[in-house]
This record gives sequence, C-alpha cells and structure tokens, in this order.
Amino acid sequence: MRLFNAHHNEYGFQPIVVFDGEGRFITAVLRPAKRPGGKEIRAFLRRLMRAIRANWPEMQILLHGESHYCCPEVIDWCQAGGHEFILGVAPTSTLRRHIAALEANTKARFHAAPEAGKAHRFKSFHDGAKSWSRAERIIARVEVGDQGTDTCFVVTNLKKGSRRRLYEQVYCRRGQAENHIKSWKTHLAADRTSCTRTTANHLCFSMPVPSGSCGACVAPCLKVQPGAPSSSILYASASSRSLPASPS
Repeated sequence: MRLFNAHHNEYGFQPIVVFDGEGRFITAVLRPAKRPGGKEIRAFLRRLMRAIRANWPEMQILLHGESHYCCPEVIDWCQAGGHEFILGVAPTSTLRRHIAALEANTKARFHAAPEAGKAHRFKSFHDGAKSWSRAERIIARVEVGDQGTDTCFVVTNLKKGSRRRLYEQVYCRRGQAENHIKSWKTHLAADRTSCTRTTANHLCFSMPVPSGSCGACVAPCLKVQPGAPSSSILYASASSRSLPASPS
C-alpha cells in the first residue's frame, strides 16, 4: 500500500483522519501517500455518516475539510443528502478574476496605513469549476501585509452568517484539526507503521486512541461519547505529513 511521495521524498502513507468539534477522535483510514480522489472520499464519508446516523439520526452535521475534499463528487453528495459543508478551494485564474479589484483595494488600504497592521477584506460570489454540476457560494479572503498578498477561497452551502464570520469563525476552526493530528502522532505514536501487513498497520494506527475504538469502525467511538448533542462539527483532514513506512 505504501507509495513514494515526491513532496516528502520518502515512501509512506497519507491517512484520512476525522475529529469532532471538541477534538475527539472519530475515525481514521490508513491509505497510500497520494491525494485522495473524489470517489474515494465520497465512499468514506458515506460510511462515516451512515454510522453517525445509526446512533444520532437527528444530529445536524457540518463538514469541514481542506481543498483535498473539494471535489464534485463530495459537493454533489453533500447537497443531495442535505449535509452542510465548508471546504477549502484551491485558487484558480477563474476565481481570481472575481477578486482582482478587491486585491488592489486591499493593497492600497494597507499601504495607506501600514502601522495599523494587516488589511483584510472579504467577498462572496457564486462560481465553480467546470467539473462541478452547479455554481456554489464562494467566499474569498484577501490579506495584505508586509510579506505581500495572501488570498484564500472556501466553498460552502451555509446560508446564514456574514462572509467574515463564516471564514474566520467557522472555516478557520478547521485548523485545529492539524493540532489534533500533530498531538495524535507525537504523543500517541500513531505514525508507527512498522508492520509488514497493511491490516496490522491499520490496527496499530488506530489503537493509540484513548477511547479504545478502532479507526475501521466508527460506531464504537461514537457510542462512548456521553449524551446526544443536537449538532456536531466534523473536521476531515488528510495528514499534513505522510506517515513513514517504518518506525519514526
């Protein structure tokens, strides 16, 4: 299953890891060190949601994800199933055309008063990639500072909330998932994949989780959580670094 990842210059794995909004581990899948495709992500999310609904059928779920998860299969599946989502979008020339004037205005605002710190501007519009079945709501965040201009895009089907709030208070919370992954790998040795068989590595990959649940089965982890919340946030993230195929 291991593959060579040119970015990290080593053989390894790139798992999909999911935490809830409180930082509790939900599930993980050990997979090759390559970007997951839309069909693979959709199948994974379908199994995940089925397990959640089996326990909490009325729970409202908001799916957070980085740009790896922004693919037509996932967006169409979320829209068809009534699942709320907010996902990162890789910048393209088409999207940048919508915010060319905004970037220029933000630069002018920053250079007019650099002592005030970074300048932030937001814009919302509807557009989409050619592979998407429909135009979706896109939120752009333009940030200008001493180090230049940084522009990010997210796509969402959330109707309520301002552009700034949806980006800063909703989407940016997804970054906490990276901290959970770092702690999971550093303190629980979740990146130890030294076994010669994939099934054994997957079991070792999931065993360090405090709840004692196996990443291959979502339901046991969900059942041990106290209470039945009316809503939850799921942070889905591919590991920020490929797991080596030997002890680290």
